[in-house]
Amino acid sequence: MNITIVAGARPNFMKIAPIIEAIQKKKNEGFNINYRLIHTGQHYDKNLSGTFFEELNIPLPDVNLEVKSGTQAEQTAAIMIGFEKELKQNPCDLVMVVGDVTSTMACTIVAKKAHIKVAHVEAGIRSGDMRMPEEVNRIVTDSLTDYFFTTSIHANKNLELLGVGQSKIFFVGNVMIDTLLKNENRLKQPTLWKELNLSNKKYLVMTLHRPSNVDEEKQLKELITQIVTLGKDYPIIFPVHPRTQKLLSELHLNFENLHYVTPLGYLEFNYLVKNALAVVTDSGGITEEATIMNVPCITLRDSTERPETCDIGTNILVGSDSEKITMVFKLLYSGTWKPGGIPELWDGHAAERIVNHLTHAFKL
Repeated sequence: MNITIVAGARPNFMKIAPIIEAIQKKKNEGFNINYRLIHTGQHYDKNLSGTFFEELNIPLPDVNLEVKSGTQAEQTAAIMIGFEKELKQNPCDLVMVVGDVTSTMACTIVAKKAHIKVAHVEAGIRSGDMRMPEEVNRIVTDSLTDYFFTTSIHANKNLELLGVGQSKIFFVGNVMIDTLLKNENRLKQPTLWKELNLSNKKYLVMTLHRPSNVDEEKQLKELITQIVTLGKDYPIIFPVHPRTQKLLSELHLNFENLHYVTPLGYLEFNYLVKNALAVVTDSGGITEEATIMNVPCITLRDSTERPETCDIGTNILVGSDSEKITMVFKLLYSGTWKPGGIPELWDGHAAERIVNHLTHAFKL
């Protein structure tokens, strides 16, 4: 069995690492299973992709399509053209895509037109917000997928409502959590820790990258100003996504407790999250990691495709509602943040379950 695994953006690398390890384990046990790793190049900044291969011990990709930046349509088209050539030159039995980035959707379409089966890891999640490019990617990918590997019962129900047969849905857990649990003891204090005189639970981490938050100057300025003001004297560490950097430089937001830093590697960033008083974010993946590390998470979105982080975990949605944002900061400072639990099957063994299901499905 030959599997082509697709990765294109930062969240993908965390998800493929345990899957590759599980495939290699099966191969060592004598199973006829091989993989080829394709990096589409959707994220090409070293801090957004390159360091992940080093830190997470992921073998270097067999090929990098080097798509780089562009509009949604330009990236999609470039990925499809490059991936079609790849599949013609290196046929496979299965294409495995992860998450909900542009590469996931584009490579799924190419695979199905080439009559190759597709496995989608993290299938079935939905935010209900069609303004998010990721939501479109999820819907298109899941309309074509053959094997649906899900992170939660919520995702299973979403797929069942779409008419996906239960025999195609495999509730396996969360591969991102596999990676986090494996590397939690390896988390590394970044150099900025001492430079900014940080101490445990005495600072906040903030990340912003969604167009609804960062593409409109007035909205972004008001949002950051409120968070910094509510942050009082706590340092706020803000790793800045490349797409946000230019806009921020034009806003001239100068606050003593707001520290812009370049994107950090996986081990350093999660060290900051684990030791923070709280995380303020619009990222879905970070809400999952904060839940596992039992760190209060304030999400600047009106909806989430990961409702289990709210139902069970440490996450609270506030959108851009200034009253809600004020309320959750009061809750944070009062020390009465809701106790977080661990969602079902987020136990570090999701990748093993995925590979076991595939070896059974392909009768290896």
